[in-house]
Amino acid sequence: MTQPPNQPPQGGFQAPQDQPPQQPPQGGGFGAPPTPPAQGGFGAPQDPRQGTAPSPAQPPQTPPPPQAPPSGSPQPQPGYGYPQQPGPYAQPGPYGAPAAPGPYEQPQQPGPYGQQPGYGYPQPQFPGAPGTPPPGGGSRNPFKGRPAVVIGAAVAALLVVGGTVWAVTSGGDGGKKKPVAEKSGDSKASASDAPVNPGDGSGDGGKDPENLNEGRKPGEAKVLWYKEAPDAPGSGADAPGMWITDKAAVKAAYKQVFAYNVGDGNPTWAPITFPQKICAVTPEKSADDKVVVAYMSGSSDRAKCNQLQQIDLNTGKKGWSAKVSDGELFDSTITIELSVTGKTLMVGRSQSGTAYDVDTGKKLFDKQKYGEACFPTAFAGGARLISVASCGAGGTNAHDEVQELDPATGKAKWTKKIPKGWTVERTYSVDPVILYSTNKDKKHWNISTLNNDGSIRSQVDTKASFDPKCGFAILDRDLQGCQGVASDAGTLYLPTEASSGPNEIVAINLSTGKEKWRVKSPADTSMMPIKVENGRLIAYVEPSYDAGGQVVSVPTSGSSHTTTKLLQNPQGTAQIEDGFFSRDVDWVDGRFYISTTRLSGNDQTKEKLMLAFGK
Repeated sequence: MTQPPNQPPQGGFQAPQDQPPQQPPQGGGFGAPPTPPAQGGFGAPQDPRQGTAPSPAQPPQTPPPPQAPPSGSPQPQPGYGYPQQPGPYAQPGPYGAPAAPGPYEQPQQPGPYGQQPGYGYPQPQFPGAPGTPPPGGGSRNPFKGRPAVVIGAAVAALLVVGGTVWAVTSGGDGGKKKPVAEKSGDSKASASDAPVNPGDGSGDGGKDPENLNEGRKPGEAKVLWYKEAPDAPGSGADAPGMWITDKAAVKAAYKQVFAYNVGDGNPTWAPITFPQKICAVTPEKSADDKVVVAYMSGSSDRAKCNQLQQIDLNTGKKGWSAKVSDGELFDSTITIELSVTGKTLMVGRSQSGTAYDVDTGKKLFDKQKYGEACFPTAFAGGARLISVASCGAGGTNAHDEVQELDPATGKAKWTKKIPKGWTVERTYSVDPVILYSTNKDKKHWNISTLNNDGSIRSQVDTKASFDPKCGFAILDRDLQGCQGVASDAGTLYLPTEASSGPNEIVAINLSTGKEKWRVKSPADTSMMPIKVENGRLIAYVEPSYDAGGQVVSVPTSGSSHTTTKLLQNPQGTAQIEDGFFSRDVDWVDGRFYISTTRLSGNDQTKEKLMLAFGK
């Protein structure tokens, strides 16, 4: 049914049509030249809640254990979505010559802003990240951000059969057991919501009952403390957000928020328990260490993510609370997104947003439909407040628009109209504004940096295939859902995709879109950027079978860009470290924190919620 012009985008997820499972996109996928754009363009952009780029037809698989020792057996072939045969769009490896000419030897396809060098990269097989997904069906962090309708087999996959919802869960043993299907209603959370090891010496034998530091080698960091996850339903539960202050490491999980002393892991304050599951959090804290958590209005299928609670991270004190209204007709709070810009909390619904004072809870403004039937569908916060709208859905002029909003008033400082057929899916940065967009018709991606007035500053021109660790964004755009991205005023840092062995981090000049330099992972595993601080890029190197992960730094200026090891995690915990199927990481004051963002709900194993490493 054709949607009439000037109507809100229709909600609900629609599966991509005419794409068999586990196949590259037709007409311009991997190993084939892109299909020339049809006359008249792509047509109306889909509502972000209908899906963005084509996604795997099956949930992600259970992650593999740390990289196996070398052997004489043949290496497995790359997984879903990876080009099996080199074609005209095969990308060169970090240090080898491409097997076939890269995109620069092919006729260039125009990007959304006209002919650009380096344009015409094939669109990824999963939403939100250039390049191909790693073997196993997606990034390592497929659940970062708000809840997704597709849940990995390592946690739970929901199947609707004859109107009955079934939960398919793995055996919790690294994927060795076959999945078992049970009615989701049959899986119950246990009576206790408290972690087995709360960090106060109670629980299973004190602060280190598993002797994780036993056998630690010289030069290796130690496990400062670790926490086990609270019980969760058999179908799994979200554990979004991780905030580190001078005093506390704070983590949300299922229905609770926990706080631990950064040094010894003892409880900073008693856990905060909500009546229903947590459904959204502010990814970043405010300048005075406040966050806002959203939880569901009930437990039924019609429950909404509309209950807000402010929390002081240092004291655990609950501040103001509020209920988010549903908005206008066709708008929804089934899922929401939260972000903080200065003193402004932005709450994004499906087609509008409402801003609150993060300190008092006072309503500041609404961001609603404007212009050519433009409905704000996503927001990103931080140093700036960015809004992305879907305009004219169903009409001949359907397109996206990006605005920077004044966080105090909601007034647009500038508006950037995105060419027809292109969908803004991610903001790699809000200061400067760096947008990642896709064109599903042409099967291309684009990374553009904007000036302070919204005009185009540059577009990325590189042969690299990137893996910025973006989660699935099926119900919404999830603008800030990419973990493996960092930037400063002049440079964007992105990790390359590697099916095995070391990858690289590429530094891209934001003034020209060209590569400045690249640095190879110091281990035989991939690394990803975490942040830029004090003139250094901080990166995390994955663990392997014989070594824990590393935290390294790379000078961002000068002529030498080699890695310097800041922390070497112990080999004895490499398997645990690598076992976080869905994770969040941070490096603060010489300590490395890693936590899960999804609980499997498997009662047969004791899940780790969070670990802290230090010297």
